[in-house]
Amino acid sequence: ELEEAAALERRRHRELLRRGRIFNARIRTIGVDKDALDAQVKERKIQEAAEKAEHERFAHDMKKNDKLMCLLEERQKNEIKDLNKALNEFHRNFQRPETRREFDLNDPQALKKDRPARVSDDDPRCTISSMQKFMGEDLNYDQRMKFQKEQLREWSLQQQKDWKNALADQKLADDLYDKFRIELDRKIMEEQRKEEESRRAVCTATKNFNRIQAAELDHKNELEKAQKIKDDMDEITCLLRGDFLSENPNQAISPWGKHKVLVNRWKGMNQEQLMAIREFQKEQALDKKRVREQERRRDAEWDRQRLQAARAQLLWERHQQRQNQQQRRDLDFVNAELSQEQKAKNIYLKEEEYSNIPTEEFYSQFNTTTR
Repeated sequence: ELEEAAALERRRHRELLRRGRIFNARIRTIGVDKDALDAQVKERKIQEAAEKAEHERFAHDMKKNDKLMCLLEERQKNEIKDLNKALNEFHRNFQRPETRREFDLNDPQALKKDRPARVSDDDPRCTISSMQKFMGEDLNYDQRMKFQKEQLREWSLQQQKDWKNALADQKLADDLYDKFRIELDRKIMEEQRKEEESRRAVCTATKNFNRIQAAELDHKNELEKAQKIKDDMDEITCLLRGDFLSENPNQAISPWGKHKVLVNRWKGMNQEQLMAIREFQKEQALDKKRVREQERRRDAEWDRQRLQAARAQLLWERHQQRQNQQQRRDLDFVNAELSQEQKAKNIYLKEEEYSNIPTEEFYSQFNTTTR
C-alpha cells in the first residue's frame, strides 16, 4: 500500500509538472522536448568552441610555418648568390678564354690576324666548296662594268634610232589611213543623202495616202454617228411610249393567271393591295399583343402559385420545427425524471447495502476506500 501510494504520488507530481509546462504560456513547448533541445544547443556551442579553437591553432601553426619558409628561402637565396660569386671568381682566375681549346674560333682579334679570303682569281684556296668566287665578282670587275656600260649605251642609241624609224612608218600609215577614212566618209555621206531623199519622198507619199484615208474614215464615222443618233432616238421614243417605262400594271400579268406576276416586269403593288397588307399586319400585331397578355397572365398565375407553395412550405417547416422542439423538451423532461429516479434508486441500493454490512466490515471498507 505504501508503494502504491508513493507511485500514485509520483504520477500526481509528474502530472502537475506536465500541466505546468502545458498551461504556462511563457514556457509552453507543446510537442517539443525543451530539455533535449537545450542540451543539443549546449552541445552545438561546445562543438563550435572546439572547432574555433582548432582553427585558431591551425592558423597559428600556418603563420609559424610561413615565417620558417621565408627564413629558409632567404637562406637559400644567399647560398645561391655566394655559390654563383665563387663560381665566377673561379672562372676568372682558373678558366681564362686564352686557355680554352676552341679559343681560335671565338678569338675577337681573329679577323685582324687572318689573311684575305682571296688574293687573286687564281688563288688555289678558292675551290668550289670555299664559296669565295662567284659570277661577276672577279678582280676585273671595274673594267668589265665599264665595258658593259659602253655596250648598253650603244644598244640604247640603236633602240632610239629604231624607235624613230618605227614612229615615222607609223605616222605615214596613219596619214594613209586618215585619207582612206575621209574618202570613205564622203562616200557614206553621199549614200546617206540619197537615202534621205528617197525616204523623204516615200514619207510624203505615205502622208498624202494617210490624209486621204483619214478623210474617208472621218466621213464614214460621221455617217455612223448620225445613224447611231437616229437609232438611239428611235429606241428612246419606243421605250418612252412602251409599257415598261410607263409602268403599265397590265404588263406584269402572267399568261398563266391573274394571281401570278412576271417578276422582271412587276412595278409594285397598288393601293388596295397595300391597304390589305397593312390591315393584315394590324391584325397580326393585335393577335401577338393578345398572346403576350395571355402569357403575362399565365406567368403571373404561376408566380402566385409558386409564392403560395413556398409560403405553405415555410409554414409547414416552422410547424415541424416547433413540434421537434416540443418533442425534444418532452424527451429532456422524461430523461431528467428517469435520471432522478435512477439516482434515487442507486442511493437507496447503496443505503440498503451499507445497512446490511456489519460495523467492523463497514469501517474496514471505508478505510480502504479512503486510502
